[in-house]
Amino acid sequence: MASIHIHLKRFERNLRFLTNLLHAEDRSVMAVSKVFLADQKLIDIINQTDIEYIADSRIENLRKIQTDKPKVMLRIPAISEAKEVVEACDISLNSELKTIEALNQASKLKNKVHKIILMIDIGDLREGIFYQNFELDLVKKIRNLSFIELYGIGTNLTCYGGVIPSKETYEKLIYLKDQIELKFNMTLKVISGGNSSAIQMLKRHELSPFINNLRIGEAFVLGRETAYGYPVEGMADDVFTLKTEIVELKEKPSYPEGELGLDAFGKKVHFIDRGMMKRAICNVGKQDVDPFDLIPPEGVEILGGSSDHLILNITNPHYKLGDHIEFKLTYGSLLRLMTSPYIRRVYEEL
Repeated sequence: MASIHIHLKRFERNLRFLTNLLHAEDRSVMAVSKVFLADQKLIDIINQTDIEYIADSRIENLRKIQTDKPKVMLRIPAISEAKEVVEACDISLNSELKTIEALNQASKLKNKVHKIILMIDIGDLREGIFYQNFELDLVKKIRNLSFIELYGIGTNLTCYGGVIPSKETYEKLIYLKDQIELKFNMTLKVISGGNSSAIQMLKRHELSPFINNLRIGEAFVLGRETAYGYPVEGMADDVFTLKTEIVELKEKPSYPEGELGLDAFGKKVHFIDRGMMKRAICNVGKQDVDPFDLIPPEGVEILGGSSDHLILNITNPHYKLGDHIEFKLTYGSLLRLMTSPYIRRVYEEL
């Protein structure tokens, strides 16, 4: 069985390194746990830090997380989920008044106040009220709900549209923040300015002071920012690695013989004739991960895969049958591997 190796000390160092950078500028942190399926061993490490919030996009994950920190629902909730959201978390990100009203009714039944962060779309075109269509009357209606607290506003960048955080982009959010606070004589407690894509601005000390919170997932687990995909100096990029075993190692042609049709997934595959090559088959497949989301070591080229097999071109002469090949991961590969029931988890303490 292929295995994902989770290096706990490296994870802890990444948490403390980046959290210290954010806290030095008086910014709070939401540690996003969805990419590692809210694994409690990693949650326990977060619990030992001074990170303020734990955030996830799945109600199932939020229910099982054991923590004293406030839990945040990242994904915009459905009206039908209102009761579950109120039960599973303390704060949720929202953009629809009807859903917020449903959360208010669910909170009333629980006799508790549910906090919301109102999401504003400032150009990335994912969730949120498009900033040009924002109306202050919405804030008035939310503030009239007895069991809802408007805890703050937030935005998302580089998740769908790939919009890079910038001073000009954030000015749209600053303007709305000022309008809300002035109109209603209030102070929004949280201005959540996005995710790991804002780290470049943070390190250059260019992140607007009014952004007092970031939601960090990828940087903690992969040691890189997400605006340009650069590694963050001082952070580990191998908190998670995948080990697969070579189950077949043979010299084969690089071009198939016979008429070519569709592969098992209904796709037309294109080949280049590169002569004979040393081809390895490993025990992980597309059911577990997209092969091209893996980062191979030197001397290993990813050719593709089937449902159950990873197919490689091996140019490193030292590999033999039964050896394990270790891959670094991208966000997409980590997300899928952690949700696959066929991948064993190995916790490395050092």
